[in-house]
Amino acid sequence: MEFSIWENLLLGVMVLGVILWMRPGIKTSMQQSREAKSDWMSALLPIGFVVMFVVFLIAMV
Repeated sequence: MEFSIWENLLLGVMVLGVILWMRPGIKTSMQQSREAKSDWMSALLPIGFVVMFVVFLIAMV
């Protein structure tokens, strides 16, 4: 499926508009994430359990 040049141009303008419209919220979120303390263990623990579960399922086959 190939778009015409006008459709590509309109799509680009729409994407640029959405990015500019969301920019204040993105800027605020980035600032809050910089100030937040990092807690990697709360993210790594569930990922580790999922990996162990997948390895268990593969071993059961």
